[in-house]
Amino acid sequence: MQRRGTKIVATLGPASSDPALLEQMIRAGVNCVRLNFSHGTAQDHIDRARLVREAATRAGREVAIMADLQGPKIRVGKFADGKVQLETGMKFVLDASRTEPGDINGVGLDYKELPRDVKAGDTLLLNDGLIVMTVDAVRGEQVHATVKIGGVLSNNKGINKQGGGLTAPALTAKDMEDIRTAMSFQADYVAVSFPQNASDMEMARQLCNVAGAEYRHKPGLIAKIERAEAIPNLEAICKASDGIMVARGDLAIEVGNAAVPALQKRMIKMARDLDKVVITATHMMESMITNPVPTRAEVSDVANAVLDGTDAVMLSAESATGKYPVETIRTMTAIALAAERSQVYELDSDFINQQFVRVDQAIAMAALFTAFHLNVKAIAALSQSGSTALWMSRHDSGVPIYALTPEVSAARRAALYRGVRPVVVPFDSDRENALLSAENALKSRGAVGDGDLIVLSCGEPMGKSGGTNALKVVRVGEHRG
Repeated sequence: MQRRGTKIVATLGPASSDPALLEQMIRAGVNCVRLNFSHGTAQDHIDRARLVREAATRAGREVAIMADLQGPKIRVGKFADGKVQLETGMKFVLDASRTEPGDINGVGLDYKELPRDVKAGDTLLLNDGLIVMTVDAVRGEQVHATVKIGGVLSNNKGINKQGGGLTAPALTAKDMEDIRTAMSFQADYVAVSFPQNASDMEMARQLCNVAGAEYRHKPGLIAKIERAEAIPNLEAICKASDGIMVARGDLAIEVGNAAVPALQKRMIKMARDLDKVVITATHMMESMITNPVPTRAEVSDVANAVLDGTDAVMLSAESATGKYPVETIRTMTAIALAAERSQVYELDSDFINQQFVRVDQAIAMAALFTAFHLNVKAIAALSQSGSTALWMSRHDSGVPIYALTPEVSAARRAALYRGVRPVVVPFDSDRENALLSAENALKSRGAVGDGDLIVLSCGEPMGKSGGTNALKVVRVGEHRG
């Protein structure tokens, strides 16, 4: 039976916080659970992280936890009646100095810098772009605008500027506190909202490393690409991160819906070329929030992301508040499997003009090449950090890759790598004993049987991170002295 290579990220929320349901979701195919720090208290996230760890243990899976930071609150304030109905042609004032609740004429701002970030003629998009306003004038703390496309505007809805240009910093005081919370339960990944450049990601890494020091934990960093300003800096942001998220919601509002599909393809390719992880997110199975089956367009959307090479596809409201979280995960699994089954592997072209500066990277590529041409059943990468398995997973060989590591944190990180199955295996300092343990671990999971060929990569001395320097092809069950 073919095993799915593409990973599934599911957002935890009211619809999915029951321990039994969460275990069902993990068994149905969830590889990473997203905790959305835009909602809930620190204790809520600590409690949910514990639920995830317990459910994953019961399911016998290594599941990553991703702490998704809120980022800057670029939002309107609250209304006296909770919402207003804006009609096309109306005048409306966005007022940074307003303290009383909003009404049909205007509203206060959570984002106080808006009057300094906009000028007459700019287009503002509110409530995920459903409401469009043109700026007429900026007078002190007030942005005077005309409604071009009306609709219902309710409390704390988001504001975007078409084409980008809002100066809000990527990391807020709340984010810094949330990083400390995330490190207290050793979140495997931290997703940074609205980074504009590599410096934003470098600052986030420093904060994570400082907050994680007492736990001896360093998370992977995911840059959420959702600002127009991030696009010219894409390569630098990618290099400063461990992965990127194609956050199609805010990005589409800023750059326009039509530009997003090509950007998505470009981002997925760039991430893979730079040996980074990539997650495709937002509205992937939106209709399944309320319906038990997806639309055909959603099926194509997920399948195309898989065919483009994304490591993971992500669910937001579908799993956080939707009526069918388990069914959505099963459906996504089926779509990914069908897309992967259709792929033709042409690994050799990946090796043309390749040059390696690191021995461990060269071993990773040699393992792929050997497995591809030798009808090998599995590749086993024995690794402290899981980096060797990550490098292998950047190329499609059609051969399952097992990341065998004694480090639980490395196994959880590897849960997000496409085509990689993480397994926690204690290593013996003797290489032959370690290789035998690896072989037995694969046999016990039904991944290989007697007579199958497997490719093993490891390092000498055993237990040294970044030390992969050996490659071995073995036939399962053969006595080795």
